[in-house]
Parts: sequence; C-alpha cells; structure tokens
Amino acid sequence: MLTDKQYKGSRCPEGKARIRLTDAGGLYLEVAPSGSKRWFWKYYFEGKEKRLALGSYPDVSLKDARTARDGARKQQQRGTDPVIERQVERLSSRFDADSTFEVTAREFHATKVAGWSEHYAKRWLERLGKDIFPWLGKLTLSQIGAPMLLQTLRRVEARGARELPHSLLEACGQVFRYGISTGRCERNPASDLRGALKPVLTKHMSAILEPEQAGDLMRSIAGYKGQPTTRVALMLSAYLFQRPGNIRQMEWTELDLDAAVWRIPSEKMKRTKREKVNGRPHVVPLPPQAVAALKDLHPLTGAGRYVFPALVSRARPMSENTVRVALRRLGYDNDTMTPHGFRAMARTIMVERMDVQPDVIEAQLAHGKSGPLGSAYDRAEFMQQRRQMMKLWADYLDELRDRRVARAAAA
Repeated sequence: MLTDKQYKGSRCPEGKARIRLTDAGGLYLEVAPSGSKRWFWKYYFEGKEKRLALGSYPDVSLKDARTARDGARKQQQRGTDPVIERQVERLSSRFDADSTFEVTAREFHATKVAGWSEHYAKRWLERLGKDIFPWLGKLTLSQIGAPMLLQTLRRVEARGARELPHSLLEACGQVFRYGISTGRCERNPASDLRGALKPVLTKHMSAILEPEQAGDLMRSIAGYKGQPTTRVALMLSAYLFQRPGNIRQMEWTELDLDAAVWRIPSEKMKRTKREKVNGRPHVVPLPPQAVAALKDLHPLTGAGRYVFPALVSRARPMSENTVRVALRRLGYDNDTMTPHGFRAMARTIMVERMDVQPDVIEAQLAHGKSGPLGSAYDRAEFMQQRRQMMKLWADYLDELRDRRVARAAAA
C-alpha cells in the first residue's frame, strides 16, 4: 500500500502509455503521460474481470477512493454489478431531469398546441410560467404532493385572484395526467385538491331582461348623438345579438344585403382550433331593419374593409370598448347592461315572452351543444325558422321602442 504523498508525486515514465499504482483490494491509480491520474477498482463479476472508475486524483483523495471501493464491494457481495448499478443511476438521473414539472408541462403543451387556439395555447403556458414553474418547475412530478401544490396555488389566491387558481389547478391536473400516461409519476395530486380552493363567485354579464326596460334601451340607442358607426353597432347588437367581437369585426365582404345574410367566417367564431379550420361559416339572417341600417352606413365606411372601423385607423376594427363606453354615455353602467348582455336579453325575452323555440335561438347564438346529438344539432341550422324569428324579434324591439312614444302622443 502506498501513501497519499507517493500517489501525489507519481509520474508516468517516458515511452509508456500509462502506469498503475496498486493500493489494496483491487484499488489502483492509473497515471497517464499527460499527468492525469484516475482511480479504478478492479473486480470480478460472474467470472469476468471488470473495472469501475472512481474519479480523478486529487479531486478524489486516497481516503475517498478507498471508501468508494468498499461501497462498490458491498454491492458486489449483494450480487449486484457495480458498473451496471452506476449505469442505472445515471439513466435514473437523466429520467428525473426529463420528469420535472416544467419539462413535462412543456412537452404536454407541445402535443396539444396544434389543436388549441393560438390565444389559449399562449395563455396556458404563460400562466404556468408565472405562477407554477418558479416554485415547482424544477421538481420531479413524483416529488410534488397535494400540500405543496396547494401552497403554490395559495400564493395566487393571496393576490386576490379567484378564477386563476382554479384554472392553474386544472392545467396542473392535465400535466400530472400526462405524466402518469408517460410513466413519470403514479398519481395526480391535483385531484386531491377539489374543494380546497376558495370558490369562484360567478358574475353573469349584466343584461336587461324585461320588455319595458328593453324599450327604454332601444329609445336611447335611437337617440344616440355620438358617432353614426357606433349607433349602428348598438342597433345591430340588439337586432342580431351576436358576440360583441363578431359585431365590431364585421366586414363588408361578409355581407350579402340583397340576400339579407351575414356569413361570419369559421375562423372568427368561438370554436376549437380544429373547428375553426374545418367548420362552416355561421350564417346570420338579417332582418329588414338591419339591412336598412347597413345600407345607410355603406356610403360612410363601405370603401374600407370593416363595417365599423376604428376612428384612428380604418385598417382596424373599432375598439372592443367602443360599444361599452357608448352604453355608459346612454346611462347604462356595467351593473345594468354590457355589450354581451344583448345576447341574454334576446334569449330571455324571446323564450319567456315570445314563445320562440329555444333550439332556434341557440342556433342563432351559435352555441354548440354537447352530448351524442351535438353534431346533428350543429347541422340543424333552422334557417327558415331563424329568418322568421329575426324579423319577429326586430319588429318586437321596434314596437317596444315606440310604445311609450305612442302612449305619450295619445295622452
């Protein structure tokens, strides 16, 4: 057995590829002409001579090398090949690196992004990047339990957010389920947190739901003194009850005023990415009042792309807040009426006061229907019934608008 001092001063003679300085029990130091020195342990496993690298000298001292040799010898005595055991540890370490929450989440995101809308895919990853990855991203899925996940979500709740923690919990559940399917973990701790977060206080979009109030609203719109494009946008929001984003992004090329229809391209609809690509346009029958309003507006904006262009640039549609601000100018705040509220107003009054078939209204609202009959429902557009309904609805709104005026004249 040599001393640490002898190992330190050892040199490989010229002309030799390397020399081995033997310690004991199969341990030796291999010295190369370059001056590098490495520890090895020579042993026999299943009748074959093998060797195990134990590190470089002096980073690994003589004492540490002997300790490592003794540990490897115990593995050999248990019937385990130390070289194979090390390979397994390295593979396991590499697998753990691939099993971290962030790596798994990004891999899951990559498998789903083709079927998600661009906005949803971007928002999904940004939310995790801001509120989950900094605390859980470097941990393997198997290291993350329900209490740890809850603590992370509590940080988001502490900021005053109510809906976001629930969205994050759902996204984390997706990652863990993907981890289970790819062998990275065995259970999903997100499922243990049902009911653990503060409940979301759902606030429905404010809307006018009584006919008399609807008449007041239509009179206010008729008397609107702002931009004529905004007044027509308000009118069409009431007559057509389409989504506010579709109204403000309406293009002249989508309109056939002679046929009295508005074809909203599939990619503009609230659908999945696949449905946007493969779906049909949403066809909206136009009542005479809507056709007349659009014809009146055409000389003003018909030379451009958008029916309701922005004031600062005709190359862009009006702002999403334009109709909301106009409603406020008319005296309707967010607790009374919102742009989205025109949809609820139409559905409620037509069902409760006009006895219109709900499926026809839902088709006009472009609401999908879940369940085994969903695809058949999507194909049943009820075009003839919808044409009749749209005229009936527009006439009813005009009647409500003029009712108080007629009463005042009679008095």
